[in-house]
Amino acid sequence: MVLPFDIVEYQKRLKQTKEQMESRGIEVLLITDPANMNYLSGYDAWSFYVHQMLVILIDEPQPLWIGRYQDANGAKVTTWIYDENVIAYPDYYVHSKEHHPMEFIADILKQIGQGCRNIGMEMDHYYFTGRASEILKKSLPDAHFMDATLLVNEVRMVKSDQEIEYMKTAAKIADSAMKMGVESIFPGVRECDTAAEISYALIKGTPEYGGEYPAIVPLLPTGDQTSIPHLTWSDRPFVEGHAVIIELAGCYKRYHVPLARTVSIGQPNEKMKQVAPVVLEGIQTVLNFAKPGVTCGELEEVWRKTIKKYGYEKEARLGYSVGLNYPPDWGEHTASIRKGDPTILKPNMTFHLIPALWFDTDGIEISETFRVTESGAECFTTYPQELLIRDHLDLNGRIS
Repeated sequence: MVLPFDIVEYQKRLKQTKEQMESRGIEVLLITDPANMNYLSGYDAWSFYVHQMLVILIDEPQPLWIGRYQDANGAKVTTWIYDENVIAYPDYYVHSKEHHPMEFIADILKQIGQGCRNIGMEMDHYYFTGRASEILKKSLPDAHFMDATLLVNEVRMVKSDQEIEYMKTAAKIADSAMKMGVESIFPGVRECDTAAEISYALIKGTPEYGGEYPAIVPLLPTGDQTSIPHLTWSDRPFVEGHAVIIELAGCYKRYHVPLARTVSIGQPNEKMKQVAPVVLEGIQTVLNFAKPGVTCGELEEVWRKTIKKYGYEKEARLGYSVGLNYPPDWGEHTASIRKGDPTILKPNMTFHLIPALWFDTDGIEISETFRVTESGAECFTTYPQELLIRDHLDLNGRIS
């Protein structure tokens, strides 16, 4: 199997990670976030429902991969790690009340002389449990444990040129999926049918590049549920006069480019007509202001001032750092475009800007994923940035 990046790039990432480890006094880093495992080793499989780990030793050139026996060959195939550094635990550790994979991992660490060192753990993410933490600490009583939750995530924020190219491909997939989704919407069509069209397009990809499963399924709140973000779909038919929010992400080599649009089935109501231009003006204001040296908090400030002129406010953040990830989230969990965030923009940082506005019974989402360039910001997708209207449909479901 061909790795998605040159080994030199993986080694550069490992070097940057070790520099961060050294600055925090961490000698052993236990990576359990599958995105961070992928970033540092290339490992790519749907095996994150069981305990697995990438171990970074500050004074060793190669990481260790430790995971389930039946997944070990996958680690040998998808990573740049030497086969002897792939260590597997037997299946009786899987979902057992008597045995836990962290006991096995602790034994390995003791065997290789790492049981008395400063050990960093990713304490706050979806794939590392409280029980896992307790067992590691109990099994390694002479180690000093430290919180290293976002250490690798922060290294990931500035993308390489190759990562940007993968995101550009993901953007083409996102554009294609949005087009198919929007064109499938008309009265009487079920929400699930549109979700199916979107999912098909996301996986089919383009003639040149096949797509992958995104970290989040298509989101499709409809009608009065557009006031509720993060809803998926039902089997209800679309209704004339309702609005539909589509939020999706193209994914390529595990790199995501999210995209959201709002669709009006028939002519939009007066409120939607009033709000949409405000959202669009705010988006353009942020994109025009974004450049290296500006902070995420300053991006939020220019948005806030823009919409305040029209009497609107937004409680939630406007966006977040985005890129490589696995379910259940495509965000990187580091920088957020919100009030007071001190993160300074640098070239090749990438963000999903989603300044949605939600009200009591409706809402609007129009988003762009952009990268910071040397002098400004550049959107990845090309889908029309507007409130979309599905009106005067002919029998084939096309806009006439």
